[in-house]
Amino acid sequence: MTIRLGFVVSEFNRDLTYQMELLGQEHARFLGAEVAETIMVPGVYDMPLAIKKLVSNEAIDAVVTIGCVIEGATKHDEIVVQHAARKIMDISLESGKPVTLGISGPGMTRMEAHQRVDYAKRAVEAAVKMVERIR
Repeated sequence: MTIRLGFVVSEFNRDLTYQMELLGQEHARFLGAEVAETIMVPGVYDMPLAIKKLVSNEAIDAVVTIGCVIEGATKHDEIVVQHAARKIMDISLESGKPVTLGISGPGMTRMEAHQRVDYAKRAVEAAVKMVERIR
């Protein structure tokens, strides 16, 4: 049975998240999974509501988050990622469906973010493995 994934993709730093999304889709195909639905959100902080919508869809087996949080002049990046990651984990536990973290950052430069676009690929792989192991 084909594993059906939902993607939640941040529009913030879209030049990077676009690359991440393409890598994630390509890796899903390579693993024999299907990206059944993608929801675009303004930023990483906005992901939980879209994730919740996807996990409530019976046709979706797991959700992959794709985002990039680059360091700024304040500690805002740390706060955003910490709270988003915690809520993402909570939704996964509440729903009983894997929700994987394909979000790079915090504390990285734009150059480091370019070097970490493969986080999306890792998140897709984790989602597929989790679905296979908890089915």
